Amino acid sequence: MAASPLNTKSNFHGRSNSLPSRPHPLILKCNEHLDSLRASNGISSSSSFLSHKIGGLQDLIECVEKLTQLPLTQDALLHHHQEKWVDDILDGSLRLLDVCTVAKDALLHTKECTRELQSIIRRRRGGEVELTTEVKKFLTSRKVVRKAISKTLTNLKGTTSSCNFSSSNKDHQTVALISLLQDVEVAALSTFQTLLQFISGTTQSKSNSWLSISKLIQPKRVACSVMEDESEFSQVDLALQSFLFSKTGKLEGLNDLQNHLEKMELCIQDFEEGLEFLFRRLIKIRVSLLNILNH
Repeated sequence: MAASPLNTKSNFHGRSNSLPSRPHPLILKCNEHLDSLRASNGISSSSSFLSHKIGGLQDLIECVEKLTQLPLTQDALLHHHQEKWVDDILDGSLRLLDVCTVAKDALLHTKECTRELQSIIRRRRGGEVELTTEVKKFLTSRKVVRKAISKTLTNLKGTTSSCNFSSSNKDHQTVALISLLQDVEVAALSTFQTLLQFISGTTQSKSNSWLSISKLIQPKRVACSVMEDESEFSQVDLALQSFLFSKTGKLEGLNDLQNHLEKMELCIQDFEEGLEFLFRRLIKIRVSLLNILNH
């Protein structure tokens, strides 16, 4: 680890060793990205804002990847490799990869089912019966996705609390590094949680969801008002539920249904690109940590 400029000439200044060294510039940069990501919490639940939030997480994770390459990070992990916080950081890197994988799989599964349904709508073969069957298949697949997401979110409860560590035997750089890595995991898991909830469309209670469906069967102006309050994923779910509940004119609303599907597909594509970037960086971070500790 590079010596602090304050300590290189300790013979010329009696108080040098007692002054805290300034955190490495890369640690400061990571903290800037972290603060920016935290500031965005709860501002909006729209897909565009969530995409922006994922972009902020990309900047943070890319910065952390560079941080793991620094000698100060490698020295800190090796010197304290028997302490609990090192195991927690390593476990956290795997946890982030697992959650990212669940989100990627949920998007892929939904995208494949969306394309199958779009194909049926475009062909217009088999009439209402075949389309109803495909809609039911899509809604069943969405239940599978929601179940997997619900299980993941349940498993995450209680895993985002920072572990305690003693700072008595650590320099200021190491303390700043530990705090940063812990905070990064918390912020990243929070972002993934928001994304998973968005994909599952579980922001409303079940009773409110059924109320929304009943309103969708009512006049178009009421239906549009309900749709505007939902995510692209929820909009498709509600539109398909409305299709099943509608007694007449099912085929007349196919253009609107296809518009909702296309919007969701664009949303999926945007999220997939962001998650693929994050997944690659998270793998590199975990590999770096393992290489350091197995050195």
